[in-house]
Amino acid sequence: MPRRGEPLRKLGFLTIGRFDPANPGPGMEETLRTIERAEALGYDSVWLRDRHLQPGISSPVAIMAAASQRTSRIELGTAVIPLGLENPFRLAEDLATVDILSGGRINPGVSVGTPMLYDHYKTALYPEAHDTQDFSKERVLRLLRALRGEPVSDFAGTVGVEQFTDRIQPHSPGLADRVWYGGGLESARWAGEQGINYLTSSVVSTQGTSGETPSTDFATIQGEQIDAYRAHHPRPETARVSQGLVVIPTDSATDDQARRYREYAASRFERTTAPQGPRRMLFSPDYVGTSDELADRLFDHAGFQRADEVAFALPFTFGADDYAQIIDDIAENLGPRLGWQPRM
Repeated sequence: MPRRGEPLRKLGFLTIGRFDPANPGPGMEETLRTIERAEALGYDSVWLRDRHLQPGISSPVAIMAAASQRTSRIELGTAVIPLGLENPFRLAEDLATVDILSGGRINPGVSVGTPMLYDHYKTALYPEAHDTQDFSKERVLRLLRALRGEPVSDFAGTVGVEQFTDRIQPHSPGLADRVWYGGGLESARWAGEQGINYLTSSVVSTQGTSGETPSTDFATIQGEQIDAYRAHHPRPETARVSQGLVVIPTDSATDDQARRYREYAASRFERTTAPQGPRRMLFSPDYVGTSDELADRLFDHAGFQRADEVAFALPFTFGADDYAQIIDDIAENLGPRLGWQPRM
């Protein structure tokens, strides 16, 4: 757990992989080149958003497959795949295939619940069964059972000249141990009980926070959720926790870039002052400043103090030059100040 003088174990970043809907190819190529650049800079991981019906990555498994053939070391994760839009059987086949192609570098992050805007496309997704879908955590367990090689069929044998097994093929040993789950306090406890890894992000739910008066301090809530996860994990010493905040270093930024970054953070600050919506979601402030300033703020952050690794989120609306500057500064300036060593 990184405090001053202690090493940050792993450093990564998270990208939405934006593209122009009228010409998506260049944007997808930019994402792949960004992953290649990250490996050259020594990053431990790159994480992909999963966005449906938006001009961003809708198939992170396909992007990971392409990236696996252009890199050799860096870990490739998803943050997160909403399982409500997936069949765990088929997703397990795809994940295992890409994990083998990558040499065991895939980190599938998943979530459950009714998909966003589900009523608008449910008949296209599940024409006959849209009102009977089970969006509970059982969907995660189905995926885990398939990835672990547990039987998914009651038949194994030969039909004519074709061989059939009762387990997902291919099987990638160890992949199930690299599954991640994200969510609030109840989800943190559940992920710990299941022995899977835990993803945190720049938004938390204040529901279920301890104390007579629920806290509205983001870092306090995130720290509480990580503590709950570890307390419920059967092997807390092996449990992995990743923190994902919007962190924007300005060390090599131009004056124009630094101004836009601060304006971006200021435009989003109001939502961080109080819980939002029926689920009382609380957003983290965006962190903008020099690497020295950012390191001071992170070392004082209760969530950062409890995480094993970080995957800083790239803002959705910035350009390619901005992303390149941010990625370079995180690797070359902020990372070392956090006790991180690049992998080469």
